[in-house]
Amino acid sequence: MKVVLINHSDSAGGAAVVSLRLVQALAEQGVDARMLVTHPSLPPSEQVGQLGSPFANKCRFLAERLHVMLHNGFNRRTLFKIDTCLFGAPMASHPWVKDADVVVLAWVNQATASLHGIEQLHRMGKPIVWVMHDMWNCTGVCHHAFDCEGYLDTCSACPLTGKRAHDLSTATQARKARLYERVPIHFVAVSRWLEGVCRKSSIMKNADVRMIFNAFPVHDYHYERLSEPYPGVPANKTVVIMGARRLDEDNKGFPEMVETTQYIARHRPELAARLHFILYGDMKNEALLHQVALPYTWVGVVNASELNRLYRHSDIVLSTSLYENLPGTLIEGQASGCLPVTFGKGGQRDIVDHLHSGYKCAESVADGLEWAIQHPVSRQWLHQEVERKFSANVIANQFIALFKEIKN
Repeated sequence: MKVVLINHSDSAGGAAVVSLRLVQALAEQGVDARMLVTHPSLPPSEQVGQLGSPFANKCRFLAERLHVMLHNGFNRRTLFKIDTCLFGAPMASHPWVKDADVVVLAWVNQATASLHGIEQLHRMGKPIVWVMHDMWNCTGVCHHAFDCEGYLDTCSACPLTGKRAHDLSTATQARKARLYERVPIHFVAVSRWLEGVCRKSSIMKNADVRMIFNAFPVHDYHYERLSEPYPGVPANKTVVIMGARRLDEDNKGFPEMVETTQYIARHRPELAARLHFILYGDMKNEALLHQVALPYTWVGVVNASELNRLYRHSDIVLSTSLYENLPGTLIEGQASGCLPVTFGKGGQRDIVDHLHSGYKCAESVADGLEWAIQHPVSRQWLHQEVERKFSANVIANQFIALFKEIKN
C-alpha cells in the first residue's frame, strides 16, 4: 500500500513532528509511506519531499496572508490565527500523489493546500484521510475557538476578523461545508475532546469522524531519574518542567502558570519552598519570565535528545493550557517518568487518568502539584502507560485498518 501524507512542514511545530512520526511508524509496518511538505527543514530523502517550488510556495503564502489582512483590518495580531485554505500547492500533479493509494492530509494551512486542490484529489479517485491537529476543520477560520461557540451554527462577526456581521469566517465556513458535502473525507481527530467538538460543529455533524491518537516513539525515551541535579537546580527540590515550541503562545497556558506560581508564593509557603521549575521553549517576550514568582531555570529552545534529559531531571510535567488538542509535552514527560499535572478541558483527558497516572485540575493547579508530591508513581509504570496508549506500532496499525476499510 502506498500512502502519501501532506503537511506544511517536516519538523517545525507539533503537527509536523507527529506527522513525520506517523510516516515512520507506517513504514515500520511495511507501508510505502512518504511525506510531502511545502516548507522543508530536513535534508531531502526518499521518505520526505518538497511539494511545490520554494518561490511559488512563498508567493502563495504571501497572497493568502494579504487576503487575510484585507479582511481583518490589517491587524497583525490575528494574522496567523486565521487560515482560509484559499491558496495551495498543486498536490494532484506530484508523482507521489499520483501513485498513492491513500492521501493523508495533516496540518495543511498557510497555503499548503487549498480546498479546491483537495476536491481535485477526489476527482482523481484518491481516498482522503484528514488528520486534525486543532479545531480549524470544524470552525470558520480559527484554529482554537476558545470560548466562542459560533462554529455550532454559523460563524459570523468573528473576533479575529473585526466582528463584521458576515465576514471571512462566514465565507470560509460555507466553503468548507460545500467541500464536505461533495467529497467523502475520512476525518481523524487525535483526541476524544476534538472528536466531540467536531461532532457538535454545524458543518461536521454528519461527517465521518474517527479518533486515533498521535503515534509516539516511546522507546526513544528513557525514564530513569538522573541522579545529578540539572545545572542551576538545587538537589533537594521537586522539579516541575513545563515547555512548548513557543512558551508564551496564546494557547499554551503561560499566564495560568505564572498565576499559579504567584498564588503558591503568597499563600502556600511550604509548597513554594519545595518547588523549582524548569521552563523550555522560545519566548517572544522574555520579560514575561520575570513574572514567575517561584525559582526557575529557563533553558530556551531544546532539541529532542536534550528534552528527554530535561524530563529525566524532573519529577512533575506541568501543562496549564486550557485549549490543547493532545499535548505532546505531557506524553513526552510521562514517557520520561514525570507525573503529569494539568487541566482536563481538552485532550489532556486522554493522557491523564485522574489520581492514577496524574492529576487533572478543576481549578487549583497548586492542589495538583501538592498531590503529585505526596503521591509519587513508578516512573517505569508511567512510561508503560504511554506505551500502552500511544506506541507507534499500535497507532500505525489503527491507521492501516482505516486505510484498508476505505480502500475496500
